[in-house]
Amino acid sequence: MLAGVAQLTRDLDLAEECTQDAYAQALESWARSGIPDRPGAWLTTVARNRARDLIRREAVFRRRMPLLVPEPSVPGPEDALGEDGRLRLIFTCCHPALSPEAQVALTLRLVCGLSTAEVARAFLVPEPTMAARITRAKKKISAARIPYRVPAPDELAGRVGAVLEVVHLIFTTGHTPPAGARLVRRDLVDGAIDLARTLHLLMPHDTEISALLALLLLIDARSETRLAADGRMLLLAEQDRSRWDRTRIAEGVGLLTDALRRRPPTRYAVEAAIAAVHAESVTWEDTDWTEIAGLYDVLLRLWPSPVVALNRAVAIGRRDGPQAGLDALAPLLADPALATYGYLSAARADFLRRLGRWDLAADAYREALALTGNEVERAFLAARLDEVTRSR
Repeated sequence: MLAGVAQLTRDLDLAEECTQDAYAQALESWARSGIPDRPGAWLTTVARNRARDLIRREAVFRRRMPLLVPEPSVPGPEDALGEDGRLRLIFTCCHPALSPEAQVALTLRLVCGLSTAEVARAFLVPEPTMAARITRAKKKISAARIPYRVPAPDELAGRVGAVLEVVHLIFTTGHTPPAGARLVRRDLVDGAIDLARTLHLLMPHDTEISALLALLLLIDARSETRLAADGRMLLLAEQDRSRWDRTRIAEGVGLLTDALRRRPPTRYAVEAAIAAVHAESVTWEDTDWTEIAGLYDVLLRLWPSPVVALNRAVAIGRRDGPQAGLDALAPLLADPALATYGYLSAARADFLRRLGRWDLAADAYREALALTGNEVERAFLAARLDEVTRSR
């Protein structure tokens, strides 16, 4: 419905307003006359009519700058992409006129349909902050007359970094949604992999694109084993590795090897290397935690991030024991960026559980539960909380 109205208005803000107006009118009209036989068609017609009325007003026309007006048709990257509308919209949202944070947030909101709350969780910021960021980004796109197209070849190199971050965040949000009843959102995971493949076809010699595609494939190769038959979440140590997708693992390792051969390691290449260590370990016990911890040291230098520091601490705890893991986690407890990040509490709870410090482990699991919105993860944490409570 939004896409149909946007096609008419050539302006995302105006299209959203008309769509909202149609829903508001339905609430009033349907209460009196009943729900029509084709509610979707009714809503779309009302929204498009509202858009036409607003477009007729010259003042509104001058105030609203076109967003989705295609430039004159010339041979270019669009043709090679098969007119992939999602990719064109992502490049529109990732225009250099916007800050990197706004680029990613706007794309997650408009292209993937994530709620503002879900986008805020992905960025570890409050929802009102994210709502304001998205609003400012849309206004800037409108004012700058940013066109709805894939950039020309000579512009691609400078724009692809933000697009890759968007694709990565789409994947991670789908891999474990921050809220809801599903452990995986296949629509987001598959969409991210498709976009990464499309980018790889467009720029086959870009090593960062190759590394990102490798990372997504290596992680997704484990997707079918993340849940037990009863719907319970399974950790890496519990998964049936014989069911991992070896075709995807082989493709991912091949892409990673090629990317590492052509230039020094970058962020996505190091992340993919970590995923490859897991993917190529025959059993959980065979996992080379020394190599993984070393790779996290490299990643932390390339991409300083509290989440990377958290993952490094977990790797240290696996390599050197749970007390070493707790010691590595200790400096992160005061980091404001992780204050609402449930995985920090969950990691601390696991180390405390392995040390037999039941009371502290129970408190940490309760804290993780309070910060976790995904129902499958909540069920796992609740089971662990019950386990440590009964062990006291």
